[in-house]
Amino acid sequence: MGCIARLGCLFVLAILAVGAWFTRDYWMPERLRSHGTVASASAWQPLSAAGADSVQTALGKLSQSRGPVFQTLSGAAVASYVFRELARQLPPSTDSVQALVEGERMSMRASIDMSELRGIGPAVGIVSGRERVQFTGTLRVVSAGLAEFEVQQVRIGELPLPRGMIPTLIGRFEHGKRPAGLDADALPLPIPRYVGDIRVANGKITLYKNTQ
Repeated sequence: MGCIARLGCLFVLAILAVGAWFTRDYWMPERLRSHGTVASASAWQPLSAAGADSVQTALGKLSQSRGPVFQTLSGAAVASYVFRELARQLPPSTDSVQALVEGERMSMRASIDMSELRGIGPAVGIVSGRERVQFTGTLRVVSAGLAEFEVQQVRIGELPLPRGMIPTLIGRFEHGKRPAGLDADALPLPIPRYVGDIRVANGKITLYKNTQ
C-alpha cells in the first residue's frame, strides 16, 4: 500500500506540474514567461548625454599612441553618440529617442511629427500627428573619418515602410552634399580618422583603432 500511495502522490504531483506549466501566464513573472526561460536581455533603452560622453571618452583612449586597440561599449551608449552626431539631420520634432541592439543590428526609435515627412509617399501620407518611427540597420566604416548607419528597415507606428522608399526618406534628412561612398539608404556619421572598424554583436558595439 505504501508503494501505491507513493505512486499516487507522484501522479498527483505530475498533474499539478503540467497544470502549472500551462497556466504560467497567470502566475509567473512576465520576464520569465518565455517558454519557462529568462527572457532576452535585449531591451529598448533611452539615450543619454552620459552615454554619448562615455563613447567620447572611449574614443579619446583609442587616440592614444599606446592606448587600447579597441573599446567595447553598450548599444545605448553608442546610439546616444550616433544620435548626437545625426541630430542635425533628423526632423526638429524628433524626441523620446530609444535604442536597441540585437544581433548585428541596431535600432533607434523616436516620436516624430508626421507633418515633417510629407511628400515621401502614400505610406506616410495616411499617417498624421505624432508617430513612433523606428529605424533598424547596421553601422560600418566607409572611409577614414566617415561611417554610416545603413537603414534596412523603417516602421512608422505599426506600418512597415517599403524598402524601396527608404532612400527617399533618407534624402529628406540630407543637408549639403552627400559624402562619396555612402549607400543610398544610409545616414552619414562623422567619426575620428583613427577608427578603423565598428562591429555589433551580442548587444555590444566595439570600436577598433586603425592600426595601419
